[in-house]
Amino acid sequence: MVEGMRRSIAGTVLCAAAGLALTAALTGAWAQDPQDTVVNGQAMRQADAPAQVGDWLSYSRTWDEQRFSPLAQINDGNVQALGLAWYADLETYRGVQASPLVIDGVLYNESIFNIVTAYDGKTGRKLWTYDPKVGSEWARLACCGPSSRGIAAWNGKLYIGALDGRLIAIDARDGRELWSAQTFDGSGPLGAYSITGAPRVYDGKVVIGNGGADYGVRGFVVAYDAETGKRLWKFYTVPGNPADGPDGEASDSAMKIALPTWHGEWWKYGGGGTAWDSFAYDPDLNLVYIGTGNGSPHMWHFRSDGKGDNLFLCSIVAVDADTGEYKWHYQMVPEEEWDYTCTQPIMLADMQIAGQQRKVLMQAPKNGFFYVIDRVTGKLISAKSYVSENTWASSIDLATGRPVLQPGAHNTTTPHLMSPSWLAAHSWHPMAYNPATGLVYFGAQEQGSTYALADSFTFVPHRSNSGQGYGNEPELRARLQQEANAKEKGYLLAWDPRTQSEAWRVPYAHPGSGGVLATAGNLLIQGTIDKTLAIYRADNGKKLWEMNIDQAPVAGPITYMVDGEQYIAINAGWGGSPVYNLGPFQTSTAKLLVFKLGAKGVTLPPPPPPSALPRPPALRASEAQVGEGRALYAETCNRCHGDNAIGGVKDLRFMTPETHAQFNDIVLRGIRADRGMASFADVLTTSEVEAIHAYLIARGNEDYQDMAAKAQ
Repeated sequence: MVEGMRRSIAGTVLCAAAGLALTAALTGAWAQDPQDTVVNGQAMRQADAPAQVGDWLSYSRTWDEQRFSPLAQINDGNVQALGLAWYADLETYRGVQASPLVIDGVLYNESIFNIVTAYDGKTGRKLWTYDPKVGSEWARLACCGPSSRGIAAWNGKLYIGALDGRLIAIDARDGRELWSAQTFDGSGPLGAYSITGAPRVYDGKVVIGNGGADYGVRGFVVAYDAETGKRLWKFYTVPGNPADGPDGEASDSAMKIALPTWHGEWWKYGGGGTAWDSFAYDPDLNLVYIGTGNGSPHMWHFRSDGKGDNLFLCSIVAVDADTGEYKWHYQMVPEEEWDYTCTQPIMLADMQIAGQQRKVLMQAPKNGFFYVIDRVTGKLISAKSYVSENTWASSIDLATGRPVLQPGAHNTTTPHLMSPSWLAAHSWHPMAYNPATGLVYFGAQEQGSTYALADSFTFVPHRSNSGQGYGNEPELRARLQQEANAKEKGYLLAWDPRTQSEAWRVPYAHPGSGGVLATAGNLLIQGTIDKTLAIYRADNGKKLWEMNIDQAPVAGPITYMVDGEQYIAINAGWGGSPVYNLGPFQTSTAKLLVFKLGAKGVTLPPPPPPSALPRPPALRASEAQVGEGRALYAETCNRCHGDNAIGGVKDLRFMTPETHAQFNDIVLRGIRADRGMASFADVLTTSEVEAIHAYLIARGNEDYQDMAAKAQ
């Protein structure tokens, strides 16, 4: 690795790995041999050993995805002395979702459009930057913007899952590109794939999924040789056109199981099931666990004639790591039509449940239930809702593993409120498990959303093909939205998976707080929607330390050690699902922030001055045009700009006069492509853009008085 980055481990290190007896005292020290860490199977299997305990070698540090660090130099007794050691301005207002890696004192970070930079982990000195040159149009071609959740490392290489589908290997020493493989074909009407999740490397195999189910694709996971870039296996998560016969891929045997659960002509719309974020690996069982996504289109009625479970939507699928061969599955959401995904973090652990030692897999997906599953067999052990209201299902039948749906859960043309909704009871934000407390920690939220089945469905490439109706019964919709607004809440949750019960929670004023990190210092670390970094006691939730950082980090924090000092690092750049009651949310530019004990003298620049809320122009469009714009906005814009035009990357209710004047040119000509707003001329006509503009002006006028008062 980079010369001078070799270091010794000092400070307290507590080990959670079975079979390792670590006897260092709280103030003791270990010396590491002066040799570079090689990220390989041995290092990953012994992540808590002295040689690499100070590193962060994979997305969640270890293959079990626990996001727990044995480092305890920073602990509940001294965390008040934490200070900002260094930071790097990422020069964007977009959400930055990646977890950095740290290997031999070098911190590797990924910003928007998959730009990777290496820093001296001690000083913040920039060592090199690699830019894969992802086209700016991918800011809209990808479902949820140009962010990524991280990179992977193996044997001196780093791996980037680029937004445009390339899997790229670069040299960790200098950022030089070594090889590149195209993971998906972007051509054709069903070519709306993208990659936003972090790749993983499991014993020399790079595993990556993709996104795009909202836009109409057939999900799959693919594995490549980490040294050469040769494709090793491919596993489709939903069946294709039966007339085409077997795919000739690792998933063929699984598709025989899945095919009878589908009806109609789903393959014309892709089917969905994309594995856009969630993986885990058990090297002893040699199993890769895949979390799959929602259906395409969302509405079961249009996708599958309202029949069948539609495997393997919203499921956990276990496959052989070497061959991709199907081993078992468990489906959380049969008959999926609520935009529920099971791509939230998967976590592995060994624990005592009801007096029996179990090898478990845990997940808290969008649908509001916390699942504990036997990871050897796929059999459900327990499941319980972790939110106070669940209008989808009352419980999970432990005998069958199926949800007991609430009356009226399935969608009809009459609007109804679903909670959890597509906004998720828990989304992609990383969760953590502390073996000492036995608790799992994650950010939970309660945000209802109005659902209704459309009268008809027409597939449109590169548009959110939900099959939902958006304009019918507006008075009922308004009442339901008011109800959703009133019930909205967010909190940090500590959950006991053995008893399926809440241990404690920390409420926040709004949803939207980020991923978490647990450490052996009895610490739980989270970026908050209050634009702070906060640290709590892991055992009881007491707040120990908090710093205003003028950003609401959504990424997962990490911790590492260089030259005997422990650091905490986090990407702070807010972006994600809308928040109904948040209002205008101004932040500073996104930054990589790094903290250590006793750090002084480094301060963040002052936040930008608040901007006045522009008054929207008078509404002159007809109600029919506004209604058309409402439907087009929901199909095309709301993933970035928010349900009902509230929140999102940019709140379009309150555009400047200049933006209003340039609206058509922005959307159709792409005159702001340099800011990530590429042309939509291939999707929208001039009259459709004018209808969307009319709808946004209507929304601005509806909300201006209250929002202007709140802004004051």
